[in-house]
Amino acid sequence: MVGAPRDLRAWVVGPTGVRAGWRLLGYIALVALLFWLKEQTLRPLLDRSDEVTSYVVNKAAKLAAILLAGSLMARLEHRSLATYGLPWRRTLRGGFWRGAAAGLAAITVLLGILRVVGVFRFGPIALQGLGTWEYAAAFALVFLLIGLQEEFHYRGYGLYTLTTGLGFWPAALLSMLYFTSGHLGNVGESPVGLLNVGVGGLLFCLLLRRTGDLWMPIGMHAAWDWGQSFLYGVPDSGYLLPMHVFQSSFAGPAWLTGGAVGPEGSVLCTVLLVALGFGFSRWLPQVCYPGGVCP
Repeated sequence: MVGAPRDLRAWVVGPTGVRAGWRLLGYIALVALLFWLKEQTLRPLLDRSDEVTSYVVNKAAKLAAILLAGSLMARLEHRSLATYGLPWRRTLRGGFWRGAAAGLAAITVLLGILRVVGVFRFGPIALQGLGTWEYAAAFALVFLLIGLQEEFHYRGYGLYTLTTGLGFWPAALLSMLYFTSGHLGNVGESPVGLLNVGVGGLLFCLLLRRTGDLWMPIGMHAAWDWGQSFLYGVPDSGYLLPMHVFQSSFAGPAWLTGGAVGPEGSVLCTVLLVALGFGFSRWLPQVCYPGGVCP
């Protein structure tokens, strides 16, 4: 029994400090507590708000919660948020804009292919005048918020911490499963749509691995969503934005068009995402993961 405390300490603390699993559990507990406080604080406000406002406010509160949790863990671990993929000095710098260009180009190519095969029409322009630019800017901010929140939530502290214990790609697979599970409740989601969520999650992990931070994935995530939801007016995981530029329409089998899910439910989206993965693997040089961990 004399050796029991030492054995217990070795189970909790490794050569580099508290083991990854315990750190991750601490972070999860902290996020759960902050999410609970968010719900208790915002519930009266959200119950009186329209659907879009409730969604945006909830996303902003979630972002604040996970950034606070990440900052607290960074302080305990004597690190910074840059270690977990968010170096603020790179905010909206080159990596973000390369990702944004790739995301907008990718959704445009996908819809262009669907147009060529005859199952998609861009349709007439639904928004005109100064209001178009105002909505464009407003929704760009909304989708930037969504991209930032989801990327740090699914590929920030948790992915970094799992990487220190398991290596990058096993941790990325777990991150992908978590990301996919977060879309199970989406209205009209399909098996192909969920597959593409998973493939897209791995693609964002690849961008993180190749660039060293989350800004390129954030840019690509935000621009893809902005392009399909606002610019082209197609459903995003089953949800159609009330305001959009083009009055687009689909006509064809769901496996090709994506059906109610939107283009993210198309098998052509799967092909495109895989092709992007191969392309980025060849184009982007490999760098150390944030914090100097080089799996």
